[in-house]
Amino acid sequence: MAGDAPRALYPGTFDPVTLGHLDLIRRGVELFGTLRVAVARNESKQPLFSPDERVDMLRREVAGIPGVSVASFRGLVVDYCRREGIGVILRGIRTVSDFEYEYQMALTNRALERSVETVFVMPSEEYSFVSSRLIKEVYAAGGDLDRFLSPAVRDRLVQRLAEGAGS
Repeated sequence: MAGDAPRALYPGTFDPVTLGHLDLIRRGVELFGTLRVAVARNESKQPLFSPDERVDMLRREVAGIPGVSVASFRGLVVDYCRREGIGVILRGIRTVSDFEYEYQMALTNRALERSVETVFVMPSEEYSFVSSRLIKEVYAAGGDLDRFLSPAVRDRLVQRLAEGAGS
């Protein structure tokens, strides 16, 4: 990618980071040369993992991908982009319902900060249905998580859910 490519941000909850997220991260780096992955600190979503745990998992998972950095943020993503000099928000679109939500968010973000553009990318076919919520449901029903998570993230998720079941 050319040296004048805009700085790009892939924001999300990443609770936990999935193979679908990692696919989008790899593809985002191919498109933009570098990519900041930012964990949203939004307690209203009641995530399973703390923001620091999610940042740690992401850093471990992307350690072998040149051009990727990981951070966390609180507040509006466009405010974070403005502060960090980031011009593109990267978002994955799996379904029509994803598109409807993401389209609305992109227009809202544009109304708040005209200098930040949103780019939508479709996932690779094998991850087109994967979501963190779905993975938790698969685990609760006794399903195999290996198609959705790296072994390290799978082990952390299983441990966390086992801790929750014991309380």
